[in-house]
Amino acid sequence: MTWTFTDDVDVFLDAAGAWLATRPAENTLVLTITATLRSSGPHAYGDGAPVLGWWRGPDGEVAGTLIQTPPYRPLLGVVAPEALGPLAAAFPLTAVNADRTTAEALAAGWPGHRVEEEQRLYRLGELIPPSPAPPGRARSATITDRALLVAWHRAFAADIGQPDTHAERMVDERTASGDLTLWETGGVPVSMAGVSPRVAGAVRVTAVYTPPEHRGHGYAAAVTAEVSRAAREAGAREVLLFTDLANPTSNGVYRRIGYEALSDRLLISREAQGRRAKGHRSNRCG
Repeated sequence: MTWTFTDDVDVFLDAAGAWLATRPAENTLVLTITATLRSSGPHAYGDGAPVLGWWRGPDGEVAGTLIQTPPYRPLLGVVAPEALGPLAAAFPLTAVNADRTTAEALAAGWPGHRVEEEQRLYRLGELIPPSPAPPGRARSATITDRALLVAWHRAFAADIGQPDTHAERMVDERTASGDLTLWETGGVPVSMAGVSPRVAGAVRVTAVYTPPEHRGHGYAAAVTAEVSRAAREAGAREVLLFTDLANPTSNGVYRRIGYEALSDRLLISREAQGRRAKGHRSNRCG
């Protein structure tokens, strides 16, 4: 019954990858972040070395994971309740991104804490395309859209309070893999959405963004429905997305096109912590 830590993503996935894949929806962030570390290197998210940990229970089987990619806060996948006490002893936490039950259990041992964001994980049920559909059509983004896409990724990052240091990498990777889609009307791009690489049969809709001047016309719903349809037709068994629970617009949009609530996550910090720790986030709707 112990936590093991490494900075080597291959060692981590050799130990915990098969277990993570048994619950790909609940472990979606761990799976996609480690996939990025494997494809883009240990500094894909920042200059600091990643920390990757796994817990083995009394039966010797993996029953919990933690990853931290500085400057982002530690992030937990599914973790057995009995692993939390040993985790707090082995890896003192001042901030965490975890499912609601786990986050609240950890926070109960802190003198004080604040909830910085509540996120909801949605799973696509029966897809319901917007009706009536907004004018325009979807098309795959290409390298010729690069300047626009980088600007939109930076604006998206600013909207959700995240650094924009990886905009170019994300755009280049997603256009190369065909994982970025634009909605355009009259030949003018008005909204975008991306999907994460498929890992363990699951993809996650990301970076849903509409510039302010094009909001309120249903473009985000249309482009999200299109990337969701394409992901499912390409073989994804799970199509997922996160929203900020403080944003009723995006939550309403996704529910209307067929997404169903699966679980909640909290981004929390010890009350005494002086500055806000960053947390991996996924998408907003405009």
